[in-house]
This record gives sequence, structure tokens and C-alpha cells, in this order.
Amino acid sequence: MILSDSKKEKLLTEVQVSASRSSGPGGQNVNKVNTKIELRFPVSKSEVLNETEKRLILSKLNSRINLQGELLITASSERSQWQNREQATQKFFELIEKALTRPRKRKKTQPTIASRLKRLESKKKRGQKKQLRKPPDL
Repeated sequence: MILSDSKKEKLLTEVQVSASRSSGPGGQNVNKVNTKIELRFPVSKSEVLNETEKRLILSKLNSRINLQGELLITASSERSQWQNREQATQKFFELIEKALTRPRKRKKTQPTIASRLKRLESKKKRGQKKQLRKPPDL
């Protein structure tokens, strides 16, 4: 399911963003500037998502959800806070979209003629091998 721009904006209003000191790249700048971004999205308290969407997100992203029921996303790979914020929001939308897409149902297909013949040949060879193990009839 692809999220519309209006739904993305509404989701962003429910997201809490906090910055902290990062251990990533930045040299001495790392010790002075809060560049690591943490996004917290309270899934169960969301007013934008309906109950089925909430259930899907909670089940598919349960490893990323903390005890308070918040989806937690961090980004600290860039040197600037702005870039990390962009990266975290992009990751957030990708995760939500991926969790809300339902897997396609598998189409039942029949084995090809070649694969059937190959299977029968291997069965014949196996049978011949077992016949050769028997003692000869006298």
C-alpha cells in the first residue's frame, strides 16, 4: 500500500523527534553537536491509522517496537542532524509502507513437462540401481 502525501503529513504530526550525540562520523564535531536522530511513533495511539493497519504494523514490526508500544527508528550515519532526520523519516515511511502491503497470493502452477520427465527418469535409475543390488536368480 502506497501512502498518500496527505497521510504522510498526518503521520509526521504524530511522530516525536529527538536528537542526541552520535557515535558515527563527524570527528571532533561528534562531541559537540547532537546529530543522532530518534523517531518515536506511538502505533497504538495513532489517529491516522485504522485498527487493522495498527495490528499489521504491530505484528510485522514487533522487533522495532519498544515496551511503550512505540515504533523506534534511529539514524546516525550522516554528519548533519538535518540529513539524519531526512534519512530517519524516509526509513519510517518505507517501514510503514512495507508493513501495510499484503503479500500476493501464490498462483498454483503445474510442473513443466520437462521436469516431470526428469523426475520419472531419476525414479527409473534409482529403481535399476536397487535391482542391481539383488543377488542374481539361478
